[in-house]
Amino acid sequence: MSNFSDESFRDSIATIDEEGNRKFIFPKKPSGKFYNYRKWVSYFLLIVLVANPFVKINGNQFMMFNVLERRFNVFGFPFWPQDFYLFVLFMIIGIVFVIFFTVIFGRIFCGWICPQTIFLEMVFRRIEYWIEGDRGAQIRLSKQEWNAEKIRKKGLKWVVFLILSFFIANIFLAYLISSDELFKMIEDGPKDNISTLIALFIFTGVFYFVFVWFREQVCIIACPYGRLQGVLLDNKSINVAYDFVRGEKELGRAKFNKQEDRATTGKGDCIDCKQCVNVCPTGIDIRNGTQLECINCTACIDECDTIMESVNLPKGLIRYASEDEIEKKATFKFTTRMKGYSAVLLILVGVLTGLLFLRNDVETVILRLPGQLYEHKGNNISNVFTFKIINKTNEDFNKVHFKLKGIKGDLKVVGVQDLKVPRQGMNGGTLFVEINRFLLDNDKTKLKIEVYNGNKKLETTTTSFLSPRTFD
Repeated sequence: MSNFSDESFRDSIATIDEEGNRKFIFPKKPSGKFYNYRKWVSYFLLIVLVANPFVKINGNQFMMFNVLERRFNVFGFPFWPQDFYLFVLFMIIGIVFVIFFTVIFGRIFCGWICPQTIFLEMVFRRIEYWIEGDRGAQIRLSKQEWNAEKIRKKGLKWVVFLILSFFIANIFLAYLISSDELFKMIEDGPKDNISTLIALFIFTGVFYFVFVWFREQVCIIACPYGRLQGVLLDNKSINVAYDFVRGEKELGRAKFNKQEDRATTGKGDCIDCKQCVNVCPTGIDIRNGTQLECINCTACIDECDTIMESVNLPKGLIRYASEDEIEKKATFKFTTRMKGYSAVLLILVGVLTGLLFLRNDVETVILRLPGQLYEHKGNNISNVFTFKIINKTNEDFNKVHFKLKGIKGDLKVVGVQDLKVPRQGMNGGTLFVEINRFLLDNDKTKLKIEVYNGNKKLETTTTSFLSPRTFD
């Protein structure tokens, strides 16, 4: 952090003016080594983000979060309501991973991986630069009256943004209801899917509002992750940081004068050009130290390196570094806290891996019919059960039947010749089990029932069979 004691910059944010009104940020178009890296990472993640709902593994959508039907697919693994604990474990691992990454590398997730940042900085802002020009041109266009040029440029930008928002809304919908269902609705037309169409327009409106007006406010105001920084970061965390030791020196910042040797004057290497502020997408001054608004996008690093190169000063005045590295010249060490998060993450991943291997693709539940005990049929005792079979695979089961295991008896499914369970679906019904009373050891016998599809055994499940305590 800076060696200045003035902390007044923390009393307000760059996107709000003194009267409390929204102040729009017009960041300079970034360029440089890190920006090029970010572009390639962003394009790759955009392809992944768009392709995820349409890629299938073993017939399962790669990513799907169907909240209404409580069905989720993560990396091609389908999760039903009965598997919700696995989905929760997946989410916990994701959160712990982000926390672990933040403890080491700061808020790098926001600048490099977050979909909000990728869409805003690598899609919408690039289109804005193409239509309206760079920072200076955008500021002039914003201030000028509504003439033909402004109407044309603003109108074109808003129309393009609306089309993109509609496209993103469709992708988002494919994550929620599945890509197959989305294509089916498109084929059926809007008349048969009014409610879905309304939801699509709402999503479009939300995305349009975010990328046209709200923008960086999502990161500053709405996103809770930025507020976690204060808890997660310490002096050993690597951030986008200003080297205040080198930048300020004894006499502080000063404008560049090519006639003087700054090494002997005591002036810092920072020439106070404010280009790091102009290029920042959230409008902060990185020289004030680590701030909630900083998303570690590295735009200031590229800009500062360009300026340093132009005035023949060493690069790296703004760079990835920890506070201890800048102030104490300390090298990076894997701290006890980092080791602790690593251990927790490895344990959670191990537990999840074990649970995934133990998870069944078919789940059968057989329960006694509520309110029913048993029935005498000569020497036989009969119980009525309800059953539900959940097929988590992509194979249709057309000849499902049951067999008793370890005990002789009759098992009959009510009203069904060939029980069918569709892929990624379920079926249920009622069945009777009759067992000779002399084969029963007590009044509550544990039955093992095997579930078959044709000759293939799918699963073995258990239930309780009731009978009298004693027989006359």
